[in-house]
Amino acid sequence: MNYNRILLKLSGEVLAGKNESVIDTDILKYFSHEIRSIFDLGVETAIVIGGGNIYRGAKSNSEEKKIGRIDGDYMGMLATVINSLALKDSFEAAGIPTRVMSALNINKIVEPFIQEKAVRHLSKGRVVIFCAGTGHPYFSTDTAAALRSAEIDADILLKGTKVDGVFDSDPELNVDAKKYENLSYSDVLRDDLRVMDLSAITLCKENKIPINVFNFKEPGTLKKILMGKNIGTKIGDG
Repeated sequence: MNYNRILLKLSGEVLAGKNESVIDTDILKYFSHEIRSIFDLGVETAIVIGGGNIYRGAKSNSEEKKIGRIDGDYMGMLATVINSLALKDSFEAAGIPTRVMSALNINKIVEPFIQEKAVRHLSKGRVVIFCAGTGHPYFSTDTAAALRSAEIDADILLKGTKVDGVFDSDPELNVDAKKYENLSYSDVLRDDLRVMDLSAITLCKENKIPINVFNFKEPGTLKKILMGKNIGTKIGDG
């Protein structure tokens, strides 16, 4: 194995079904299968999932019916709690011991995030899902993923998307979009590639955490990356 401890960042939108369902149980089963494949290899796995299938904070507002940024961001954090509980239920049904840890104080539902306890859960073979972002408005789940990666000393931050990596333009709109195989943190910051928030990229750069962007919807890809195969786009010191 190339990596012993990973953090997987996923968008909430990937949980939504084609029939306007907020959380698709078939997708949950797919998630469980992919995580089970690396759990069985002994990889210590942490996850941060967004809440965009439920609410996207400030981006969900319209001019006619605007919700304030701070309240909107907290609503987005709570959406990540819902998604995390759905993942936990699905994982445990698949025989994967899982803990959910929140940056917000909702102890009757999930554990509070405590760095030492999170590391202990991972070392005991439990998947840990971090929810509620950083616990503060104005910070995205991308930034939360970078922060938690640093706090648990993850070997790599894996960002699962619906495309095969980082491109110079939207590959769904431009068939001639160029895919990058490797990028430096500086490349991403300089060219404003928006694969993750600039604050998230900066955090990873400062803590020397490599990033691998890949298509999570392609079965088996996550396991292949951890086994050393070059898939997607790698971001690092360059």
